[in-house]
Amino acid sequence: MHISTPLRSALIAAAALLALPGTAAAAPAPSDLKPVAALSAERLATADLVAAAKWGTDSPIDDPAREQQVLDSVAALAEQAGGDPDEARRIFRDQIEANKTVQRALFRRWTAHPEQAPTTKPDLNQVRQTINRINTDLVGELTSTTSERTAPTCRPELAFAVVQVHHEQHPDALHTGALVRSLASVCRN
Repeated sequence: MHISTPLRSALIAAAALLALPGTAAAAPAPSDLKPVAALSAERLATADLVAAAKWGTDSPIDDPAREQQVLDSVAALAEQAGGDPDEARRIFRDQIEANKTVQRALFRRWTAHPEQAPTTKPDLNQVRQTINRINTDLVGELTSTTSERTAPTCRPELAFAVVQVHHEQHPDALHTGALVRSLASVCRN
């Protein structure tokens, strides 16, 4: 399989950003963190729909009220599941920022190349329902992987999970880089 230079660079960046200094070069065994990476990638895919829904409207990319709703919701979900609500907020701040990174990049692309801009607008309320479902699933995965996320092997296992998700889903460099950004706070160490 041929990997383009930008994607190769994104994968190297993922490994560098997520791996602990001095970790072995050998790939770790498959971990329970792959669902976390996969759900984060699924959540990032919604950024394209959110951007398309907002394109050409007065709806800003930054929506502090909506962001606070999401953070409050995931904190409540984490608490109900026996997880740490502050940790959920921290991880989902990264998820939100990564999502906005994708939206901003798409807006820049569409401004520079109007012929690539979306011609239809998804229903933002339906997209948000999808995001809410993913958020619920992601909080569940985060809660169930607390021991893995506090282990010294978390960062290399998470980096390996990112590579696995990339191999299966083939995201472009923008989404790969945003995926790395979305996972910055997943490991506690």
